[in-house]
Parts: sequence; structure tokens; C-alpha cells
Amino acid sequence: MRPGSTAVRGAAALVLVVLTACGDEPAREEGHHEASAAIVARRDDGARSDWLTPDDRTDPARWLAARAAGRTLPPDDAAVARLQAVLRDVLARARPHFIEDPRMIANRTAQVAGMMTNAPAPDTLIAGLTAVAAPTGRRQLYGSLCQQYVTLRAGGADHDAALARLRDSYGAQSPSAPTAR
Repeated sequence: MRPGSTAVRGAAALVLVVLTACGDEPAREEGHHEASAAIVARRDDGARSDWLTPDDRTDPARWLAARAAGRTLPPDDAAVARLQAVLRDVLARARPHFIEDPRMIANRTAQVAGMMTNAPAPDTLIAGLTAVAAPTGRRQLYGSLCQQYVTLRAGGADHDAALARLRDSYGAQSPSAPTAR
């Protein structure tokens, strides 16, 4: 094939079409996702997206409430407002104890729910893991705690037993924990 041949021009055109099409669809990875304003606006009304992206304006509590309800939430739904208020409070109490922001805490909480058939309600999981992290006096990685929680649950522990094991494990980090000599 010569550089000026029809086959080369056709192949080049096909490559350009493919590359152009690739740019139209946002990346699925959180760190590389650049949502357009139209997507963000749609998410602001409580639409159920897979993940909250870094530039997403959706309230993490509202997003978790929509996922827990299993449907898009109308803004005037009283039950939704109550669940959103509970989640907003739980996320606010969790924030000082974790490195991740509320958006990432919401994403990890949804990830746990997707991995387990009998996952606790989002507010129950966040509050439980916050109770593990708070006594350490250090900001913890919520994602790491979630991973350990899922592993314990997969190993047969129920919710309370998994949290108890995590409290025992993380208790060694507490400022009042005895130090080894």
C-alpha cells in the first residue's frame, strides 16, 4: 500500500472516526472522569449514577438515599428527605475521622453494598466504621476499613462481629493503647 492509496486513506479515516468517538464518551474511572455540565445537572436532581465523580455536584447523602431506595428521588419526597438528613449527619460525623471526603465515603459505601447481598444500610455502615476509626485519634482510610469489613463478612462474621474485630484491630492505634517495649 502506497501512502496515497485509497486503502491507506480509508484506514486513516477509520482511525480518526474511532478516536473521535472515544472522546465523546466520558471515562468510567473515577479519577479520569470529566463529566459535562449536562450530566452534572442531571445528577443534581437525584438521578442514580454508578459513582459520584470528583466534579459531581450531587449531594452524597442524596445519592446514597437514591441508591438505598433503588430509584430516582423526587425532591419533595418526605421519606427521602428524612433518609437524606440521616445520611448527611452520618457523613458529617464521619468526615473528621477519614482521609476521604464525603463523596468518596459515599462511593465506597455503595461499593460495599454492591459486593454483599446482605449489606447494612448505608447510614449503619458509615456509623459503624466511624465508631472504629474515631477512637484511634488518627484519620483512617475509609476504603481500607470497607475492604477489611467485607473480608470479615465474607469469612462468616455478621455486621456486629465484623465491627468488633475491626475495633479490636484498630484499637492498637488508639492514643491510650499500651506501647510495646
